Formats: sequence, C-alpha cells, structure tokens
Amino acid sequence: MKRVKLTVAYDGTHYHGWQIQPEGDTIEAELNRHLSELLKEEIHVTGASRTDAGVHALGNVAVFNTQARMPVDKIAIAMNTRLPSDIRIQKSEQVPETFHPRFCRVRKTYRYQIWNRPVQNPLVSRYSTFYYYPLDAEKMDKAAHYLLGRHDFSSFCTAMPDRPNHVRTIEEISVRREGDMITLQITGDGFLYNMVRIIAGTLLRVGGGQMKPEEMKTVLEAKDRSLAGDTARPEGLTLMGIEYLDDKQRG
Repeated sequence: MKRVKLTVAYDGTHYHGWQIQPEGDTIEAELNRHLSELLKEEIHVTGASRTDAGVHALGNVAVFNTQARMPVDKIAIAMNTRLPSDIRIQKSEQVPETFHPRFCRVRKTYRYQIWNRPVQNPLVSRYSTFYYYPLDAEKMDKAAHYLLGRHDFSSFCTAMPDRPNHVRTIEEISVRREGDMITLQITGDGFLYNMVRIIAGTLLRVGGGQMKPEEMKTVLEAKDRSLAGDTARPEGLTLMGIEYLDDKQRG
C-alpha cells in the first residue's frame, strides 16, 4: 500500500466547492472518479482545504492510498490527460503513511483580488471581485496589519459548532495595488471557515471609508462577528499553496 500526495490546481468557477455534495460537480468527486478509473480500484481522496463554491486553488493538497503498481510520479501525467481542463495535478509524490493533509503542521497562503474601477474587466472577472467605488489600498494595508500575530479570530469567521477553537496565527499579511487590481495576500497556520473572505469584506469597508484602519483592532478584540464586514464574494479568493513544516511530512 502506498500513500500518495497530489498538489492540485483548479478554477473553481463551475464547481460547488471541494467537498462532495448531493448535487453539483465538486473537485473531490472529479478526483475520486478519474483516479478510480485510472488505477482500477476505488479511490477516495482526503483534501487539505475544503474550498467553497467558486473559490480557486493553485496549490491545494489531497492524499489517498493505493495498491496500484503505477509509478507515483506518473499519476499526475496520466490524470492530466483525463481531468477536465479546469483541474490539473501539479505534482504526485509518495509520502509517509502518517501524513495527513489537514492535521500536520502547515503554513497556508491565500490571495484575494479586487478589481477596483467603474467598469469590470472580463479578462480578470473569474479570478477577482469587482468593486465599483474607489478604494484606498494604503488604509486597507494599515488595517490588515492589526491582524498579525496569534489571536482569537471569532469576529472573522462563520461559526461552526464542531470547531470551537478560533485561535489562529497570521504570519504575513499585505494589501497592494497594481493599477486597478488590489491584492490581499495572507499567510498563516490555518484559517477558519470564511475567515479570509470576511477579512477581505472588512478591509473593503476600510478602503471605502466606512471604517478607520485602527477600528480593525477593535473588531478583532471584540470577538463579535456582527462588527466585521460582509463575507466577500468567492471568485476573488485563491488558495496559493500549503507548506508542510515537518521534514518527515513534506514528501
């Protein structure tokens, strides 16, 4: 039995998220189906990040066990001839039996892009959120830096009863403007449900002048979801990559 790690990229526009749903196409279902056909055995992948409908990834991670004799590094090549064009396996590699994509120590990086001008650009609309009113990216960046460090992020998550621990560490965060595109990039040891999108939605309030940058600290310390901004739309969000920090878990 071999344990195989896949690094997966996908355009989430036409998918109902990562996790298998009763209705609608999902990334997990596509991987299970094509891997099972390729390896001639029933395969069920476990994903590192169960992204929502419409969210994209350049470096999500999935693992599965197989008894197939196909060389592990060839699985990516073979899968990319079978998968839809909006899903690609970047790499396939063997990992220790103890490797788990969600429970190992990680560093995740997300990017949230905002197209900020009066007219949407159809060439970037699949991977950015359109915002009509002018935004001050410098104020957004100043506000974002209040989130650095280890905190209780209850104000910035959708509550889930099975996940009562809302403490996470943000190691890096920045907001930068290049022309009409504003990019929030955030790296941390893990993220709560809708956390990045709620942070993005709150920063939109700062950029639009409805909040002062220093109010971000007040919202964080209040641990009150109602004080933060709306959950920003999904299309602007991309999981850029996941780094596994323990040597024996890197594959």
